[in-house]
Amino acid sequence: MNEQEANQRIQELSELLHHYNHQYYQNHVSEVSDRTFDTLLEELISLEQQYPQFKQDNSPTSRVGGTISKEFETVQHKYRMLSLGNTYSEGELFEFDNRIKKALGNEPYEYVCELKFDGVALSVHYENRNLQLAVTRGDGTQGDNITANVRTIQTLPLKINHPKLQNFEVRGEVFLPLEEFERINAERKQTGKTQLANPRNAASGAIKMQDSRIVASRNLDCYLYYLLGENLPADNHFDAVN
Repeated sequence: MNEQEANQRIQELSELLHHYNHQYYQNHVSEVSDRTFDTLLEELISLEQQYPQFKQDNSPTSRVGGTISKEFETVQHKYRMLSLGNTYSEGELFEFDNRIKKALGNEPYEYVCELKFDGVALSVHYENRNLQLAVTRGDGTQGDNITANVRTIQTLPLKINHPKLQNFEVRGEVFLPLEEFERINAERKQTGKTQLANPRNAASGAIKMQDSRIVASRNLDCYLYYLLGENLPADNHFDAVN
């Protein structure tokens, strides 16, 4: 295989594996067996090792990790990343509603109610439909670049094919599924290591690990719910999440 053939095959495998990942994680459709998928992935890994100049930034092989981060670059948020407020009584909800009415005057408004995932806040940026950057909330004005670690999250698309979305930012939560938390603690118990306190802290610690291969082994997941950018296909939050 010459360089031109290797480059073409790497592109073919990358597109094919992206498609299978999208079908499996977004549409819940298994088009090929796990064995077939793993065989194609191993072929891609081998070719990228032989021809690293042709490896794509968002290669499907980034799911398995391999990047070592000595330190995390600080990134400025384009839109300030605020934290959510808490409320513990019905009265506080009415007080909040009264403040909204006062601020909006006679303007009509509606609320969107959603489930709250107790995870770690995340901002993901796509450019030309490719995942380019992932950032922690930090202090709300700037956060840490954790792109290499976030690329290991299987349910997060590295490349999207939405006809009306090209350059945008999406925010949500990274979390550790309960079954993975229990699996990790069982393994740690067998080796005499200290048990992880809870899934939320475990997710927070994992997403800032320096070795993305270890992050990949944690099988983190994410839930994204807030779309930001210009020329979006929806003009309100409810339509954006649907």
